[in-house]
Amino acid sequence: MGDASHLTLKQLNCLIAVEQTAHFRRAAEMCGITQPSLSAQIGNLEEALGVRLVERSRSGVALTPAGREVATRARRITDEAQGIADFAAEAKHGLTGTFRLGSKPTLGPYLLPQVVAALHRQYKDLNLYIRESEPRNLEFELANGVHDLVLTQLPATNAEHVEAPLFQEPLYLAVAVDHPLAKEKTIKVDDLAGLDILSLNPNFHLHDRVHSLCEDFGARLVGDYEGTSLDALRQMVGMGMGATFLPALYAHSEISARSEVAVRPLRGRAVTRSIGLIWRKSAGRAEAYKRLADIIRDVAEKRFKDVRVLGREPDRKKRSK
Repeated sequence: MGDASHLTLKQLNCLIAVEQTAHFRRAAEMCGITQPSLSAQIGNLEEALGVRLVERSRSGVALTPAGREVATRARRITDEAQGIADFAAEAKHGLTGTFRLGSKPTLGPYLLPQVVAALHRQYKDLNLYIRESEPRNLEFELANGVHDLVLTQLPATNAEHVEAPLFQEPLYLAVAVDHPLAKEKTIKVDDLAGLDILSLNPNFHLHDRVHSLCEDFGARLVGDYEGTSLDALRQMVGMGMGATFLPALYAHSEISARSEVAVRPLRGRAVTRSIGLIWRKSAGRAEAYKRLADIIRDVAEKRFKDVRVLGREPDRKKRSK
């Protein structure tokens, strides 16, 4: 039977690093120690637990079934331990250190540069490390410690995560500049019936939203062409391959009067997506994350006049009535 009194966080972090890298040298570099020291830490962990955790072969390094289970539990333990350290740091210093922020590529590039600039002005000791990822992977990566928090479309899907709504972002209909609807200032919902609509591929949350809009308005979702980025989608629309719905932040940042596409709001019908921050319930820096959420709301409100900010105290009061 294993002896938990001999377990250390360093040993657990070494095992997690081996699982992530499948390579002893890279795992040692990740942990900031030498390869012999990492081997010793893994050996001590195996001895304390009385079970083999790592297999070595000519083809590389792999965890045993027991090793994978221990690594899964170890991530929860190290996450809780980091939460304690983060809580202490927040209580003493406020917004300092490094936040690892995951972001969806249909949102981050058009909002986060202004957020980073605001943070640099107000919080000199805070570093925001931003990593883009496929939208449907963000919460999985958050749960596994790749990110500290993520900027994404709501709602959250994991019960162990906390969400902070930031704003509602309009979606605009985009058509080629020579399309008949481009002459209109606003688009009637009836005009969408039978219209060919292009979308991003199903790895993006926006695909689901566009699919739902097509069903609501009687438009036809074209499956022959699925974009992998908003730029690709815009180019396909500009070539007359169909219309699409583009987020307001992208439209304001990338589409000008000389663009190959025109964007128009729907008449009398609000079409939006909800954006928010999500973090783990076990995170010890929840108050700092809430403060970051307020900064993002301020930036979005000042920079993009047609977004509707969510999550501030007046909004919460209204929803509670």
